[in-house]
Formats: sequence, structure tokens, C-alpha cells
Amino acid sequence: MTDSIADRLPLIGLGTWPFTGARCTDNVLAGLDTGYRLIDTAAKYENEDAVGAALARSGLPRGEYVVTTKLRGRDHIGAPDGTPSVRVAVEQSLERLGLDRVDLLLIHWPLPRRGRYVAAYEQLLACRDAGLIRWVGVSNFLGRHLQALVGATGEAPALNQIQMDPTIARTPVRADDDALGVLTQSWSPLGRGDALDDPAIAHVAEEHAATPAQIVLAWHLAHGVRPVVRTSNAARQRENLAATGIRLTDADVAALDALDRGESAARDVETHEEF
Repeated sequence: MTDSIADRLPLIGLGTWPFTGARCTDNVLAGLDTGYRLIDTAAKYENEDAVGAALARSGLPRGEYVVTTKLRGRDHIGAPDGTPSVRVAVEQSLERLGLDRVDLLLIHWPLPRRGRYVAAYEQLLACRDAGLIRWVGVSNFLGRHLQALVGATGEAPALNQIQMDPTIARTPVRADDDALGVLTQSWSPLGRGDALDDPAIAHVAEEHAATPAQIVLAWHLAHGVRPVVRTSNAARQRENLAATGIRLTDADVAALDALDRGESAARDVETHEEF
């Protein structure tokens, strides 16, 4: 039986940025208690240790939750001799998380100007084959970056986590993901909050007796995208997770699709530097 990420990844994940320390631990514990089973962190967030503490304190069996972390830019740019320090970075993340294996590890940003993301991906695949990672994925990759990975390794990443909300629908990127069999996940799925005040979303929310945030999360799910949403409010954690029970009509989805401002509204991946 194949270990399909599409079959095993929870529909909605709990984001942890920008929380650190005890606040992060408490927030993750609350999320796990609410029913979240996908926890999203990153080396860049500097909260892997706090997430690990929550996992240890939760008492949940290891097989009942999925943990995502991300390889930061400086760890795939590498040492002065050009050798990426990927294996070391993975081991350090595992130590901070208190895990023997992380479920999903993403290259946080491609950093195409640096030209090291293919080498980093190859080393992450080696870490997977060594049993340190369950699935290797990427974050913020465009179609041409995905094609470079496939061209070098013959293997597409399991998942691409991208910025996405109804005002930045990322239709071209999602099409590229689908063509390669890459599952799409979204970060900042509710945008900066301003989209939630849009009359079109408010109307759909009223029709479904739901909150605008629930409608937006249901829109992601209707497009086959798995959103990662963050909040430190326990009531909102419950509300967000309940979005999995909302079924939008084609007209509802179209109403939110019409809010898209195009790719230019998304963060510029080609020039972004994240270390």
C-alpha cells in the first residue's frame, strides 16, 4: 500500500507562526485538544522546541498527528565551499521537536537567485530514504521550480505550500501542482483579514449560517487545497476546524473566485530572500 499524502494529511492544519515559547506550546496543546492533527512549524519560526514540548505533553500516540517543518534558506544555501548543510539541519529540527522522524519537511523558499534548491531537494530525498522524513515537499515554489526538481530527480515533491486566499487564488500555480501530482496546501488562507469583510463572502456565510472565515476555509477545501490557519483564540480554533463540514455550491465557489486579483498580488518568489 502506498503512503499517499493526499489520503493521510488532515484537511486543515494549525499554524504556529509567530508564536514562540510557552505561548506556542499552550496554543498547540489547545489545538490538539480541539481536534487538530496537523501542526505546522518551521526552523525559521524558532518555535520547534515549543511545538515539541506540546507534542510530548499532549499524551497523543505518535501515529495520531502529523508534523510539518521547513528547511530555512541558510541551511540549503550551504557552507562557504558550496556544500548544503541539509542533513545537519534536519537532524537539528528533529532534536528540537523531540521526534525520530518528521512527517513532512518542506524547502521553505526556493531562493532561485542562489541556485541551490535542487541540491537541497536531492539531499532531503536522501534524508527521507534514511528514515528521517516521511514526505518531502516544498513551499512557495512556482511551476518552473517544480519542473527543475522533477528534471533533476525524476520525482515531484509531495506537496507545495503556497500563499493563497480568495484575493490571491493562485490558479496557475495550482494548475502546475495538479499537472505533476503535487498536493497544494495554503498558508495565510484568510489573507490579512480584509477579505473577510467582502460582501460576497458575507453573503455566502449568511446562506450557510457560518462565519466568513469558515466560508473562506471551505473555499480552499472545495478547490482541493489544504489550508493551514493560525489563531490563538480557542473559539476560533474550533470554528476554523468546523469548516470541514461546510459544502459550498458551485455558485458559492464562483463568487469567491471572482475576488482574485491575480498572481501579481502574491509575494514575489523570484526576489524573495528568506534566511
